Amino acid sequence: MPAPFPQAPRAAAWQWPLALGAGLAQAASLALPGSGQPAWWLQLASLAVLARLLRHGASWRRASGLGWLFATAWLAGTFWWLFISMHTYGGLAAPLAVAAVLALAAFLGSYYAAICGIFLALRPSGRAQAAIIFGALWMLAELARGIWWTGFPWGAGGYAHVEGPLAALARAIGVYGISGVAAVLAMLLGQARGSDLRSARAWALALVLAVLGAGAAWQRHCAVEQCQASTEPPAPPLPLALLQGNIPQDEKFQPGSGVPMALQWYGDRLTSLTGALVVAPETAVPLLPQQLSPGYLDAIGQHFASGDRAALLGMPLGSLDSGYTNSVVGFQPGAAGTYRYDKHHLVPFGEFIPPFFRWFTERMDIPLGDFSRGGLAQPHFEWRGERIAPNICYEDLFGEELAAHFRDPATAPTVFVNLSNIGWFGNTLAIDQHLTISRMRTLEFERPMVRATNTGATAIIDHRGVVTHQLERHVRGILKGQVQGRGGPATPYAAWAARWGLWPLWILGVLGVLAAWVGPRRNARNHTG
Repeated sequence: MPAPFPQAPRAAAWQWPLALGAGLAQAASLALPGSGQPAWWLQLASLAVLARLLRHGASWRRASGLGWLFATAWLAGTFWWLFISMHTYGGLAAPLAVAAVLALAAFLGSYYAAICGIFLALRPSGRAQAAIIFGALWMLAELARGIWWTGFPWGAGGYAHVEGPLAALARAIGVYGISGVAAVLAMLLGQARGSDLRSARAWALALVLAVLGAGAAWQRHCAVEQCQASTEPPAPPLPLALLQGNIPQDEKFQPGSGVPMALQWYGDRLTSLTGALVVAPETAVPLLPQQLSPGYLDAIGQHFASGDRAALLGMPLGSLDSGYTNSVVGFQPGAAGTYRYDKHHLVPFGEFIPPFFRWFTERMDIPLGDFSRGGLAQPHFEWRGERIAPNICYEDLFGEELAAHFRDPATAPTVFVNLSNIGWFGNTLAIDQHLTISRMRTLEFERPMVRATNTGATAIIDHRGVVTHQLERHVRGILKGQVQGRGGPATPYAAWAARWGLWPLWILGVLGVLAAWVGPRRNARNHTG
């Protein structure tokens, strides 16, 4: 029979504050307060604390409670800045705004409570078995949070590894796969004992893990070099001018202040700059075309109708009859008409109101509405030899949806462009977290990402996840730089996610749990028989 699952003599009260503190440390690992940089080691260490608590848990109910407390603290500590949008800019009473953030974190934390309870109920015997089961279950919880109820995967643990030894895995298994691998390592750490320092088996395992990590990094390096050598000479770098208007969020949609401010500043810059590609952020023009003064858009179109300049501009489109969209409009010389991209993944409560929640949104003074959804993998904006794929706001959080552009590798994007306005969340770590999210997408697809935002982070990220240019946040200015588009074969992640979405990871997670749990028990029955 398998060895009994180790249990603590009794459940200690100190486990609860320890789980709470570890959850807050998990949140900090995604963007360290002060620097805003991710800390992969802190993500592993904090999750290892939870793993150790679970490995010596007293019951599945207590394991669920510890997992729920850890996850609720982690998630609330990650997106606490939602309070600013609801209270500071939305006028929602502070107690209600706090309750809303905690309720969201607690609801999403229930996924992790469930898998922690399941983990203890399965009672894995060996350390390797426990690590595999925990990693598979954790990945399944991350997938559920990222997909169910329209998905809100902000703060997934894998994002802390945009730097560090696991970053090389992004091109093969994506951020959710990295989350699963990190959970395996965390459980191994959580089970470590002092005697392991004298164990040849433990040192052999550490050596194998180090070799595998080095191999993944080397494979990624070779793939990048092979791509450079096997493709045709790339197009010259594309000169950019990225606009950051820094329009105050509490004035942005006010007819007497923010609206004329935005129209004048963005209009003047769009019609005077000479960069090869000028990008203005999400809703840089905060009015529908029919609400603008006559000739406003015509002047912008005429500026880019000749010469060697193009522009991408965020603005709403549509009408009451046809529906409204959060869109990107593109201008370039020689085009028969303007380019258009409509946001596909809409924000609940911001761009559409879920059923039964209109009472909640009516308590906030925020311009909310029900927008129409654009299609998946819409046509690219082709300019100067580059296939440019726009995405708006937190659409870059959903790598599996961006992967749809790679269904035909011959027409896959060479550059991603993100247009955002996260001024709703003030000068907080939300800016750093979103920059890290974009960096992870560049690692998954090995394509650069250009970011034009209202308040930050306006930046250029190369195909290796390195920020090459960045504008100071919360200033009004123009970031000038250049981006080198990337073609060539799709990464393994882009190839399989384009065809099957995230189903391979779902199947891998379920099979990992079953194999790690059923196999040892079958062997035990055979031995006892």
